[in-house]
Amino acid sequence: MRIKDVICSEGRTGFYFDDQRAIKEGAATDGFRYVGETVTEGFSDIRQAGESISVMLVLEDGQIAFGDCAAVQYSGAGGRDPLFLARDFIPIITEHIKPWLVGRDASAFKDLAETIDQMKVDGKQLHTAIRYGVTQALLDATAKSQKQTMAEVVVSEYGLNPKMKAIPIFTQSGDDRYSNVDKMIIKGADVMPHGLINNMEKKLGLKGEKLQEYVIWLRDRIQTLGRNQDEKPVLHIDVYGTIGALFDNDTERMADYLQSLGEVAKPFKLRIEGPMDMEDRELQVEALRDLRRALAARGSEVELVADEWCNTYEDIKLFVDHGAADMVQIKTPDLGGVNNVVEAIMYCKEHGVGAYCGGTCNETDRSAQVCTNIAVACGADQCLAKPGMGVDEGYMIVFNEMSRVLALADARTNRC
Repeated sequence: MRIKDVICSEGRTGFYFDDQRAIKEGAATDGFRYVGETVTEGFSDIRQAGESISVMLVLEDGQIAFGDCAAVQYSGAGGRDPLFLARDFIPIITEHIKPWLVGRDASAFKDLAETIDQMKVDGKQLHTAIRYGVTQALLDATAKSQKQTMAEVVVSEYGLNPKMKAIPIFTQSGDDRYSNVDKMIIKGADVMPHGLINNMEKKLGLKGEKLQEYVIWLRDRIQTLGRNQDEKPVLHIDVYGTIGALFDNDTERMADYLQSLGEVAKPFKLRIEGPMDMEDRELQVEALRDLRRALAARGSEVELVADEWCNTYEDIKLFVDHGAADMVQIKTPDLGGVNNVVEAIMYCKEHGVGAYCGGTCNETDRSAQVCTNIAVACGADQCLAKPGMGVDEGYMIVFNEMSRVLALADARTNRC
């Protein structure tokens, strides 16, 4: 099945671009806005509307395959590519990628995706968001060519286990970390609540007391509202480096605090994402590895999740190889081509590290659907409900796509 044309359209994402450095430096809020001077290059406001580009591949039989180019909420931070604005990047797709794609046979995914992922323009690799969206469209094109789901294409081309099953869905609360938890409990979310603990004074507490109070509230709320007392959702909280900032990145003091946090979380498992941010990849690997060892020495069951400075497939391998995390967030837009998402999940699972097929609230319904197919095909340990921070919409998109994929695959198996 050959590609006849490539058409692009501007889109909006499910959240916003935020200047993370400005927020960490204490930017004030005014309603939903942040006020103050931007810090990260490319930002015109500390919070601005998220943008995407839909890449539509017109196939020779008239079918349309598509994917969405999108970048993370905190673009330009933590070693990531710069701010992704549609008007700046549509010309790159139409002038450089479209001529290469038109006429190509899209009946197989892997080789085409790897070529796009390595493509350079003026000696530079394409922005991660472009590689992300174009390879989504290619995966969809292959699925349409073969009359299969995208998950089945991944299983076939990468030699994975064809017996797919539902995987845990991780929901994120944003700043509405109380009402949104009630939504998560009612919907039966497997992993919750993310929490958005991105301010030391206001959300962590100057002694860590505010986060501890929140974990206690979470524990009690789940036990009060939970329909089934046998359900044990995992508590997964992203602290954006604030614990390291509070304890001056002192490994022993951080370990003591996390151990106490894990105790009050019981009977629920506690995962902490991004306990510190060392502003350097190698230092981040060392700090997480040392903290993980300190927790193990204390007999703590708290798990650490790598996020900042763990952006690319090569980064993920480095963190995994050095024992720097119990789980890695595979931040899907940061990896560029979705072929790298497949490889990253496979690498984590092969080495006994939790594979979290994540991403960002600042994606689209389409990128969420494609990532769900990949997560199910690869047997990821959890999958992010995205986009947005409202719980309902992101959870619906991911849950329903997962259900469709599994129902179709099961029906096909039963017919054979």
